[in-house]
Amino acid sequence: QKVTDPEELAQLQLKKRKGFEDNIRKNRNQMSNWLKYAQWEESQQEFERARSIYERALDADHRCITLWLKYAEMEMRHKQVNHARNIWDRAVTILPRANQFWFKYSYMEEMLGNVANARRVFERWMEWEPEEQAWFSYIKMELRYKELDNARNLYERFIQIHPEIKNWIRYARFEESYGFIANARNIFERASEFFGEENMNEKLYISFARFEEGCQEYERARTIYKYALDNLQKSKAQELFKAYTHFEKKYGDRAGIEDVIINKRKFQYEEEIKANPTNYDTWFDYIRLMEADGSVDMTRDVYERAIANIPPIQQKPYWRRYIYLWIYYALYEELKAKDID
Repeated sequence: QKVTDPEELAQLQLKKRKGFEDNIRKNRNQMSNWLKYAQWEESQQEFERARSIYERALDADHRCITLWLKYAEMEMRHKQVNHARNIWDRAVTILPRANQFWFKYSYMEEMLGNVANARRVFERWMEWEPEEQAWFSYIKMELRYKELDNARNLYERFIQIHPEIKNWIRYARFEESYGFIANARNIFERASEFFGEENMNEKLYISFARFEEGCQEYERARTIYKYALDNLQKSKAQELFKAYTHFEKKYGDRAGIEDVIINKRKFQYEEEIKANPTNYDTWFDYIRLMEADGSVDMTRDVYERAIANIPPIQQKPYWRRYIYLWIYYALYEELKAKDID
């Protein structure tokens, strides 16, 4: 029905408002009643009334995220920038862990061309040490305006707050993607130092080695693979070993491929020993491999690990093999390691 008479319109509006107010009185905490009321006032172009309703609703429940969003979006739809800015500012102050507010606030400022304001919003957000996606959004904004130094500084702060391996790798790839090879290498080296030998992870070293491979630094890549394989627990290095094998097949000479085969045998021995630590036949095979190819320290380490596994039962075959380990160890120290003590 089309209403042309102003008095009739006023009466209809009054009736409608009374209905909304009655619903609110019945259930003040039902936010859908408030929202329907405010949206109806907006449809009547009664923006001051709509604002008043949103404010009353916030008094009833200031923790309702939907309420803040609808309020700010109304102001943005009608290009009331300062009103919208004020609402977002209040929202992020009251509910700083509601990510939607920060995202929409910063997006609004950027869309208005106020990059400095958007940056200030992000900086306020970062003080709360938010989840990873928030940092990525900030970094992407800086990159949209070719602010590489700002993005780099953000990555530095980001890895302090979220120092997971995947984030160090992401930082290094960022530097690599913009051609800063020395910076990328430095980040991988810092990550290796940061995690140390206690928290080594194959993903980091695979990424580091592949980075060097992409730079055609094949010896560097080989060194990284070997270092990681020597220091990582074998049970945690299966993907690393596969990557190294693939690398040597592509770029290795005969010695490199033989080295892969030896490492594969080491890996197999480690798995067998893990399953049965008193399998002395496996220990002897492992020791022979290390004596033929390994360093003195590495061979000594295998001997020490072998003799630490005392036979669990009093049976001659077990103890005979175990005693032979000691005899071989003593002969190795005297004849090959030249260590009489």
